[in-house]
Amino acid sequence: MKIYTRTGDKGQTSLLGGQRVPKDSIRIESYGTIDELNSHIGLLRDHAKGQRDELLVPIQEKLFSLGSRLASGSEEQAEKFKVPQITDADISALEAEMDRMDKELPEMRNFILPGGDLAASQAHICRTVCRRAERLVVTLSASEAVPEIVVRYLNRLSDLLFVLARHIAHVNGVADTPWKPRQ
Repeated sequence: MKIYTRTGDKGQTSLLGGQRVPKDSIRIESYGTIDELNSHIGLLRDHAKGQRDELLVPIQEKLFSLGSRLASGSEEQAEKFKVPQITDADISALEAEMDRMDKELPEMRNFILPGGDLAASQAHICRTVCRRAERLVVTLSASEAVPEIVVRYLNRLSDLLFVLARHIAHVNGVADTPWKPRQ
């Protein structure tokens, strides 16, 4: 199978099931940003040198499922192609992991500035890309049917990525850098 098909040369692409849509549609932007997030999480795994794979690989797999559901165009098409669902248990797993990491962290008394450790900084980049994906999916849901759990998963994942950034820095001996607003 060749990677190139030439079918997108005029600015259109196919959803799962064959429906053609413009490449700049909000649906394509949404799952394209989720794909970008998945790539950034892969880079985070590399920076963490495999020490977070047990957490991050399943998240990457969920992001593939989430992106595939959005690429399906409808829940009927997603079911037809047997795209795995995102469940409440997936969200609960993110929350449990946040709670576990948070117990090891110093109390946060200020907003913090990203930085101080390469892996922690990459987790912050993942968080911001996740927030962008969430905003795009919310925009998509205003005009097309999107399962509500997709937004909830992205919301919780961005929270987890924030806690993960702090946890990585903490484990690596890097203190939070508090934001000190200048007046």
